[in-house]
Amino acid sequence: MKRHPFPDFRRHSAVAAVWSLLLCAAAPTGFAAEPTPAAIAAFNSYAQAIESRLAQQHRSQDCFLPLPVPASQSELRLRRGELIVERLTLSSDAELPGALLHHWRGTAFAAGAKAGDFERVMRDFNSYPHYFSPQVVQAKVLMQQGDNTQAVMRVRQHHVIAVVMDTTYDVSFGQLDARHGYSNSRSTRIAEIDAAGTAQERALHADEEHGFLWRLNTYWSYEERDGGLYLQIESVSLTRSIPRGLAWVVGPFVESVPRESLEFTLRSVCSALHK
Repeated sequence: MKRHPFPDFRRHSAVAAVWSLLLCAAAPTGFAAEPTPAAIAAFNSYAQAIESRLAQQHRSQDCFLPLPVPASQSELRLRRGELIVERLTLSSDAELPGALLHHWRGTAFAAGAKAGDFERVMRDFNSYPHYFSPQVVQAKVLMQQGDNTQAVMRVRQHHVIAVVMDTTYDVSFGQLDARHGYSNSRSTRIAEIDAAGTAQERALHADEEHGFLWRLNTYWSYEERDGGLYLQIESVSLTRSIPRGLAWVVGPFVESVPRESLEFTLRSVCSALHK
């Protein structure tokens, strides 16, 4: 089957105007195309605090996967097939000039699934374009050593405009026991791709990118009980702040996409487990 490349959105006049605005916004006018050292340090410090808290959680069955309170009502909602999604943090531009830090948590229940099923799905990186279509376009393993994997993925987000990125992650897996497990995924490289799928495809230079996504870490916890699998994912990301006058273009990416991507990932994993 012939594969259709992503269209070159710059050929369409309306979107070309949008890109022109974004390029102007990415220029040195108070909004850098790259995160500042202070923003990177803040992200790393925040991620380290999350990982320390999760490491403590994962030492005991009693607090391995905390449900939103009240827990009894959350269990009923989850077993009815609902997702529970919570925003834990959104930094302000005053706190982190030129950047925004987003922290979301989502919880789901996959009836009939086993802990081993989830681990097999998450370790099968080559099948990610199938499990997570259309967001994940390509995926492959660069290095695998025991429970540690380095993988690269091409992802596509669409909100007013389409943005394609090549992303590289270091992923680690761990278990407390046969019914409790977790994984940590840390971005090591995110490159925005211009004219993806065409002969003109290229990775944008750092000073050309638009800051839709600078960093992304995801943390999974899963617990098998009640005839199925409780799944919880936390995502922490770093994006540019919203340039004045461009909220209608940049806003959906830096505000809506973190939540929607988390929900999409949860639903896709549950679908893969049910199959």
